[in-house]
Amino acid sequence: MGVCHMERFAAAVLVASDLSARDDRAVDRAIALGDEWGQPVNVVHVRKPSAPISEADVRQVLPVTDAEVNVLLPEGSVPETLIKTAREQDCGLIVTGVARFNQLGDYFLGTAVDDIIRHSFCPVLVVKKRPHHSYRDIVVATDFSAFSANALRTALAMFPEARIHLIHAFHLPFKAWLKDETHMAEAQHAADEKFTAFLDELGLGAEDLERIIRHNKPGSVEEVLIQFLAAQMPDLLVIGTHGASGFEELAIGTTTSAILGWAPVDTLVVPLLE
Repeated sequence: MGVCHMERFAAAVLVASDLSARDDRAVDRAIALGDEWGQPVNVVHVRKPSAPISEADVRQVLPVTDAEVNVLLPEGSVPETLIKTAREQDCGLIVTGVARFNQLGDYFLGTAVDDIIRHSFCPVLVVKKRPHHSYRDIVVATDFSAFSANALRTALAMFPEARIHLIHAFHLPFKAWLKDETHMAEAQHAADEKFTAFLDELGLGAEDLERIIRHNKPGSVEEVLIQFLAAQMPDLLVIGTHGASGFEELAIGTTTSAILGWAPVDTLVVPLLE
């Protein structure tokens, strides 16, 4: 396959805000990304007829920035209205926060955020941490499917300066779990060959390949990701929806939903539209 020259991301950003303190992190990150990419940021507050909000009300809680920031105040169902507005404004990314989190570190997305992720036509960034710098270290989970390939391409295009940790979790046969070194080596070799074939098929350019660090680990998707995130604490986790193994399920998948709940870092969910 020929070399693919990756086009860099260039599209407007939409961020949802209900003007609460918990949305500050999402708004701050969205504006930082808009500034970084030189793209407009649409801050959207879905109004309720019983509680009128003005543009001035929204702007007074926004950070000072050189980015182009538009304030939009549509009415309607929050998930549907946000996705409709994102289409109308030609946005390539929807940014949102989480509803809340508990003392155990579990994040609750809330129904609105969950619906946005399930039905969005573009990537959705769920912000959990207060932004202090650009995304520098990024984890992309792969199961070698077209969905994870799309997630990797998206990460490379959106964050051209970041280091990409590409992580694959592979199944060990029963004999390997019995610490049979021969079977473990065979399983690792087979998984490594699939990893190489996956990257070769993508036909990425040399600059992008140099940014990718491979991690091919035995275990379940959850086990491998939990261990890596705890040890490395990257800035961002990227997952593609509807994968061929650990990421396959109805809608966005139970695994994807679970990851969004326990992942301690910002998470970018990338859909592959059919």
